[in-house]
Amino acid sequence: MSAVSTPDGSIRRLPRASVGVLPGFGLSLGYSLLYLGIVVLVPLSMVILRSADMGMSEFIAKVTSERAIASLKISFGAALLAALINAFVGLWLAWVLVRHPFPGRKIIDALIDLPIALPTAVAGIALTALYAPNGWIGQGLAQLGVKAAFTPIGIVIALQFVGLPFVVRTLQPVLEELEREVEEVAISLGARAHQIFVRVTLPALAPALITGFALAFARGIGEYGSVIFIAGNMPLVSEITPLLIVTQLEQYDYAGATALALVMLVAAFTLLLLINSLQARLTARGRR
Repeated sequence: MSAVSTPDGSIRRLPRASVGVLPGFGLSLGYSLLYLGIVVLVPLSMVILRSADMGMSEFIAKVTSERAIASLKISFGAALLAALINAFVGLWLAWVLVRHPFPGRKIIDALIDLPIALPTAVAGIALTALYAPNGWIGQGLAQLGVKAAFTPIGIVIALQFVGLPFVVRTLQPVLEELEREVEEVAISLGARAHQIFVRVTLPALAPALITGFALAFARGIGEYGSVIFIAGNMPLVSEITPLLIVTQLEQYDYAGATALALVMLVAAFTLLLLINSLQARLTARGRR
């Protein structure tokens, strides 16, 4: 409500205009739900409807085959491991970029976004050339008896590459807005550096860190282009589920491809829901 003075000296309140930049709530909500339905819900619902056409026994047989189980383990296991590594490395990178000014910081900050802008196929080819047995890094690893390319290790490396920006970019704004006065008070009370980080800084960063982890994990589950070049794509060894889905489509096994797609959809949605619930609890606890 706004107020103006009248000629007799009294104050008169005027109703606040309800017209905003965007249309009203009803129209805005309608457009939002319509767009969400067309872009997201309709394609996902087709996966569910197509899976419903097959019987339960056929569905279970498709998703519990030895090759399907192996691919699911590799996809989710590699994505989880890569996301955990990115959570640690991403926190460290975000901390350095925000808290420590140094020459060339803007260049390094710009390079963080390169995996997002770079086509995934280009990233896969570059990583394969680098980690192959005759590559720059692959040669050194080979001397240590480690083979990175064409193994599950290569899958984790590729998923680290594509998932790192999600963690860094989620943590950076939170670190920039984090009040250093709280850390200074902890220092004045005699707390050591590691105690300040664990008990003061890390709890404030936990919701953002979980969000970055979830985004990196979700990206890793569905990643395809950067993985197929470095993975080796050996069934039961280094074959990811997205590749198996494409293979089944090429073999006209639409039922098998749809069944695996539904499993990945449900698993990814469930995991993201659990992680978001945990993030909400941490945020509420931090406000208290």
